[in-house]
Amino acid sequence: MSRHLIRPALVAGLMGMGTLALAGASHAAADREKVNMVIIYGDDRCPESAGDQITVCARKAESERYRIPEEFRGQSGPQNEAWNQRVIAYESVGSAGTNSCSPVGAGGWTGCAGQFIKNAYAERKQRPEVQFSKMIEAEREKRLSTIDADAAKQQADVEQEEAAIDARRKAEAAKKDAAPASTPATEGK
Repeated sequence: MSRHLIRPALVAGLMGMGTLALAGASHAAADREKVNMVIIYGDDRCPESAGDQITVCARKAESERYRIPEEFRGQSGPQNEAWNQRVIAYESVGSAGTNSCSPVGAGGWTGCAGQFIKNAYAERKQRPEVQFSKMIEAEREKRLSTIDADAAKQQADVEQEEAAIDARRKAEAAKKDAAPASTPATEGK
């Protein structure tokens, strides 16, 4: 037998077996029940099953209702990057020299300060709830609210200590004055 005759016969046989396999799979699928998988949130009711359909509900917290599904969160890559960010990244390609914040070319370092300032302002806009000036002012007010009481207590402690020192000095001086003067011993007794 020649090779040319074997190949078409083999292909026809394989196609016939594939057709039988597909027919068997579709018949088995028709016999199975349909399953409806539903995600519900919070106190929502799970829909009732109807006929040959089974309804399975997965309950999630109400806070998850309008969020990106967990399996898609945190995935980063070029396909998830905004076009705006891509354009901004390409703006700095090939820039070198003065005001470029690049190690290449004369004066490349001069643009770094401007870039740091620009990034700081952008970060500040993203988190407006963090305002260090207000936090510093609140802490300053807290410290200043007790400064008068602390100063008065410290002044009272100093005055009390000075009074105690004065009292000791007066007691020592009175003790010296009260002691009898020693008389010289008489000779030749």
